[in-house]
Amino acid sequence: MAFPDRRTADILVTILLFAVVLSAVYVARGVIVIFVFAILFAYLIDPVVRFLQRHSLFFRNLRGPHILEAYVAFLVLFAVVVHGLAPGLLRHTGKLSQEIPAVVDGLSSGEIAVQIGDKYGWTSEQELRLKTFLQQHRTDTRGLVDAVERFASTFSGALILIPILALFFLANGAYLADALIQLISTKDNVRAVQSFADELHVMLQHYIRAKVILGGLSAFVYSAAMFALGFPHAIGLGILGGILEFIPVAGWMVSAAIFVSVGFLTHSHWIWMLAVVGLWRMVIDYWVAPRVMGRALEIHPLLEIFAVMVGGAIGGIAGVYLSLPLVAALSVIWRRFARPVRPGEQASGMLSDSKAD
Repeated sequence: MAFPDRRTADILVTILLFAVVLSAVYVARGVIVIFVFAILFAYLIDPVVRFLQRHSLFFRNLRGPHILEAYVAFLVLFAVVVHGLAPGLLRHTGKLSQEIPAVVDGLSSGEIAVQIGDKYGWTSEQELRLKTFLQQHRTDTRGLVDAVERFASTFSGALILIPILALFFLANGAYLADALIQLISTKDNVRAVQSFADELHVMLQHYIRAKVILGGLSAFVYSAAMFALGFPHAIGLGILGGILEFIPVAGWMVSAAIFVSVGFLTHSHWIWMLAVVGLWRMVIDYWVAPRVMGRALEIHPLLEIFAVMVGGAIGGIAGVYLSLPLVAALSVIWRRFARPVRPGEQASGMLSDSKAD
């Protein structure tokens, strides 16, 4: 008997092919994540495109002009929000960008402790304690600033690339999905694969709808809190915080940094606002989001929390964002292919197939 035999060789080739695919996915993980976010962004814009297409007097059978209309509408809406609700926000943003190097130097040297102490009437001992703490963690502060700069650079590039890629998915998404189904299916299971793809499509729609709800709730809470605390441009900053809610983990951190910086520069109650952000973060992460996401994706809230924590540990920010759609997709796969089919379900399925024929 020759070694290896045919079966052993097939197993080894399969394992090798699987390892090559995993290695390719790992190497190209950044590109894959960008494409996944582009697909999710396309799902966010798609309801607007379909609304414009249904109510359009011209080009009702074409998606291209309505996709362009949706993008222009979002840009105009963003400009109206910024200039109408927060006319001085850009001016404060420019001032903030000029103040950031001085703030970073103050954190590294600990001199910011003197400024805070003078403002809030701290004793010399309290100022010295905070200054010593900041000086001892100077390396950590610099490392955090460098990490934020690298993230900002990557995020800026992705922010430009994702909407461009989403254009292709919006224009040719149905054609690409049909081509993929035809590629991976056979004549016998094409209907089952099509049904599975439709269920995944509905699941992603529910996921985006849940993210919009969470962003709206965050915008309302942030706006109300900053209005009560006397922040300038409270509504505009609150809407910005709601938009940043779409970015997992880093989104609320960026919101908190913006709120604290604006409050510090405008002499508002930024410490209280920071407490509000922390409290709302606990409420939304452990009570609101598990219920909204769990109801939309048919996932238990405890499983939702577990999936987010595991996703963050494995894939960082991208893992947090993609963990819930992945778990929901796995649940769909389990219901479709792995779960044993009961006789009643099999009979109903055969009946529905016969009706379809």
